[in-house]
Amino acid sequence: MGEVNSGGVTQGRNQGKEDLIPNVKHVIAISSGKGGVGKSTVAVNLAVALRLSGATVGLLDADVYGPNIPMMMGVPKPPEQQDGKIKPAESHGVKVMSMGFFVPEETAVVWRGPMIHTTIQQFLRDVIWGELEYLLIDLPPGTGDAQLTLTQLVPICGAVTVTTPQEVALHDVRKGMMMFQKVNVPLLGIIENMSFFVCGHCGERTDIFSHGGGERAAEKLGIPFLGRIPIDPAIRAGGASGMPIVVADPASPQATAFREIAAKLADGISGMNAGAGGQPSASLDSLLKKIKRPLGT
Repeated sequence: MGEVNSGGVTQGRNQGKEDLIPNVKHVIAISSGKGGVGKSTVAVNLAVALRLSGATVGLLDADVYGPNIPMMMGVPKPPEQQDGKIKPAESHGVKVMSMGFFVPEETAVVWRGPMIHTTIQQFLRDVIWGELEYLLIDLPPGTGDAQLTLTQLVPICGAVTVTTPQEVALHDVRKGMMMFQKVNVPLLGIIENMSFFVCGHCGERTDIFSHGGGERAAEKLGIPFLGRIPIDPAIRAGGASGMPIVVADPASPQATAFREIAAKLADGISGMNAGAGGQPSASLDSLLKKIKRPLGT
């Protein structure tokens, strides 16, 4: 992986290694410390929101154990073979690749680390991604083989962490942040999903999973807070039907929240590339001290 300067910007394209995706400008890891926080839902809506803004976008489902991106994107036709490589599927203007295209829904994938490494490598090297401004990679929860493989294979522009507001989720988020810091991947920010619920009958807001945890964690660690996504049946329905909320109901507050986060993400990356406005790269010792302190101190 390329070196990271004091501003947190990756220099070069995998210096000394084969460049697997030379025509992709920005690789963004979408991560979470634990499962069940809606990471894939966020990845899908961010990818489509970036596409709607005019960018060329790809979405790689790196969760080989639970590959649900094809369903959530409503892919009309699977990938095709072209000149000995794979032409990715496409939906809502986003190029999509996933293990879900190759494994029957009822079949469990039982693989060790080397198989995961090989699969992700093939999804990068043997897929005709073409010219992309952004390639979002939906990672499995935690800090396992897929995360390490990705950091070894391609220069990652940065990682976005998805969490919910409660302390138990934030505890695991901090571990994920440390993993990315150890491998010199800049932290682009935190997204707080399922942040609150607004009753459709009375309009009352309820903070089901506590309030403000993601924003406090971002402030404490010195990284951007990208925004809040409410918990809403329409978002869940969009994922089940293959119509992400940003296209199913673009005027809704939920869709607006995703578009605003996508805009902040794009602006942050542009600032990093310009050498201004990006996040400062905290040293590992500094970040570790912050993580060891309780929130709110």
